[in-house]
Amino acid sequence: MMGAQKKKQKPRQNLAAGRPPTVQRPRSITRKATKSLIGKHHVLEKRRIQAAAKGDPAEEAAIVAEIEALGGLKKYQEASLQGQREDRGGDSSRVLLDWLKDSGVSSSVLGDDERLRMLEVGALSTDNACSKSGLFDIERIDLNSQGEGILQQDFMQRPLPEDESEKFDIISLSLVLNYVPEARGRGDMLRRTLEFLHASPRYSKDSVKSLFPSLFLVLPAPCIANSRYLDGEKLEAIMSSLGYTKVRSKITQRLVYYLWKRGGTEVDVRQEFTKKEIRAGGSRNNFAIVLKRG
Repeated sequence: MMGAQKKKQKPRQNLAAGRPPTVQRPRSITRKATKSLIGKHHVLEKRRIQAAAKGDPAEEAAIVAEIEALGGLKKYQEASLQGQREDRGGDSSRVLLDWLKDSGVSSSVLGDDERLRMLEVGALSTDNACSKSGLFDIERIDLNSQGEGILQQDFMQRPLPEDESEKFDIISLSLVLNYVPEARGRGDMLRRTLEFLHASPRYSKDSVKSLFPSLFLVLPAPCIANSRYLDGEKLEAIMSSLGYTKVRSKITQRLVYYLWKRGGTEVDVRQEFTKKEIRAGGSRNNFAIVLKRG
């Protein structure tokens, strides 16, 4: 008797191959390798900016070649996406949603046709928690768009709003400010957020008025906990000078999360913050925010 023929198997469908780039999961790399890659990119990008400022095109080109050898911005973004996996700490926007829930902000409070307008800077995905919440109408931008639904745009070059209809209730800067290579550029970015936010709440409900308009800011924890030039107190002083008040914060081993409400204080255009050492020690990092008058 002939052996039973093996049942012909249908080719297994590769679901990942059919997904748009914004939801593809990058090939897994270790947390240590992810941290190393991101750190190298930050250092090289800072050196590139310094070379350009010195007017040294040969040095700048050499540094650009080093960046490309690491995989360029695409590899940096893939490393960042690793951090959004559940086993690497998850999507940072979940923290924001927890804060909104605790404060009583919900779809029923906002109304069926009234959603909060969000500008997500440095967006890597259209599938994060905020996108699924039903609370937001989101505009997403990134320097190197990962797919449909994310506009390729530099926030610092984004055209300014022409009227209130083009402004936002909240801006998300999640792991964006730390990628800006210069301390002065980070201060400029924080100041520029004011141009895109409403100056006062659009909603009368107390739960919404207590949190919006606002800036959701996420940074690697060492930027605050182990910097030679920045700590929580100094960051609060910088944000206060811009008219922001801290309404929520959370610190983990890896990340620090803040929700800053606009309008809590008056903007002080005369105050400036320089790169001044506030912690000594050879193990400190050099992350800083410089805010000039203006």
